[in-house]
Amino acid sequence: MRPRRSFCEKGVAAEGQPRERRFRLGLSAVDDDDERLLATIGYRQELQRAFSKWATLSYAISIFGVLGSVPATFNNPISAGGPATAVWCWFFGSFMAMCIAMSIAELTSAYPTAGGMYFVSKHVVPAEHVPIWAWIIGWCNFLGQTAGVSSVAYTVAQMVLACASMNSSWLGDHYSYSPTPAQTVALAIFTLILMGIICSLSSGTLSKIIVWFAPINLLASVAICTALLVLTPNKQSAAWVFTTFTDGSGWGSKGFSFLLGFLAVAWTMTDYDGTTHMSEETHDAAIRGPVAIRLAVFLSGIVGWVLTITLCFCLTDLDGILASPTGLAAAQIFLNAGGRVGGTVMWVFVILVQFFTGCSAMLADTRMAFAFSRDKALPLSRLWSQVNNYTHTPVNAVWLVVLFSIVLDCIGIASNQTVVAIFNITAPALDLSYIAVILARLVYKNRVEFRPGPYTIGRWGRTINVIAICWVTFISVVLFFPTIRPVTAANMNYAICVAGFIALFSLSWWWIGARKRYRGPRTQDLIELMPDHIFNAAVYHTELGRAHL
Repeated sequence: MRPRRSFCEKGVAAEGQPRERRFRLGLSAVDDDDERLLATIGYRQELQRAFSKWATLSYAISIFGVLGSVPATFNNPISAGGPATAVWCWFFGSFMAMCIAMSIAELTSAYPTAGGMYFVSKHVVPAEHVPIWAWIIGWCNFLGQTAGVSSVAYTVAQMVLACASMNSSWLGDHYSYSPTPAQTVALAIFTLILMGIICSLSSGTLSKIIVWFAPINLLASVAICTALLVLTPNKQSAAWVFTTFTDGSGWGSKGFSFLLGFLAVAWTMTDYDGTTHMSEETHDAAIRGPVAIRLAVFLSGIVGWVLTITLCFCLTDLDGILASPTGLAAAQIFLNAGGRVGGTVMWVFVILVQFFTGCSAMLADTRMAFAFSRDKALPLSRLWSQVNNYTHTPVNAVWLVVLFSIVLDCIGIASNQTVVAIFNITAPALDLSYIAVILARLVYKNRVEFRPGPYTIGRWGRTINVIAICWVTFISVVLFFPTIRPVTAANMNYAICVAGFIALFSLSWWWIGARKRYRGPRTQDLIELMPDHIFNAAVYHTELGRAHL
């Protein structure tokens, strides 16, 4: 499970040049390789390639943002199934996430474009089916990512207001300040605008900023875990943390309550192809992007699991912490451990990392919007696909995402249940858009030739693909169930309704008119026109050792 040898390593024997000479030619052409590959795929280079290998890895880690995401979702598993559910759901969920990530990494290595998995769909299904497949996958990906961006901004607002609440006066059984839905939405809108300003910067500036996201995330995670374990009195025992399962969901089954605990890891460990959406701004994207995805899932899985275990050890009073007036169990744990000052300091880092996650998710979403518009799939596509002459980034697409996310968050003023349902569709929509492409590759493998990129998972590929497909199908069904019984209008999981609306919307639009004008990713199809030996030598003319970060 490693990057394939480059075509230079294998050698092009008929060319008649010694390997050392070919190495020098590859080295001199490094800066042009990515642009040549993009042109061969069928697009011209419009964005600036400024992301280094470290910025790419930092971006991949920050899009998961475990220090922000784990505390934000910690209520779900512990309230549904207790501490052991939180611990083991994260452990098993991380393994499944790695299967999905590796499958995506292999596919996007072959076609590293801003469209990510949406673009790959063009090359894994028969030509006559490309438009409808690409249309559905593209809309699932775009809407799923936008729901994710709006949910992260909303979560940042909740975290900030929770911090304000726990620093207000304590009145015996509640804090003097309790945020209203309107205040939460207003702060979420401000957060989205701030994210939009950052995402409108040039690729070079973004690279210099994002390279710090992962170090802050990882170092702060280690420091906070250490502080919580040292400062929290009367910690729970290891036996309680690792073996205590409950049926807090009311479904009458600890097993089903355990499955509901996967919501936290599913919401955190998604948007795997976010890194590939930055491919047209990344040097050596066919290799660095896939490797960064794999490493990010591995590191995030470990850090997220350690952080989850730490929080569970600090659940000194499970029922009391779940009933915290802050609204977030993790915030109460921080407050119990560090007091008002220490808890606030630690919580600020959680908020900061969650903001980093929002910026990273918005970047991926804007590049998807840019790619989708470039293929004439959105209304006013020409406007959204424009690249700013000053920043050389799709600024119009950034503000499309900002406005769309603001609209989604504003729903929270009128109905908290509806906005939560929209947020809950993030993981299923994105993951289903991924496995649709993975499944298509397996189903049509005898009809459509897939040209692997420099990163492959070798002979284990089919097994890993099947595991990813089965897991996403299974867990998507589970995540559509109500998390609490008896089911009422207030606790109903309306995510299935949102999913139905998305399906009805995209398919209706398709049959009404889109099928007459949309034909999938609009490339020059040069890959199909070029002979294999020219394609291999021209596209992957990489020097020895470039297959590693």
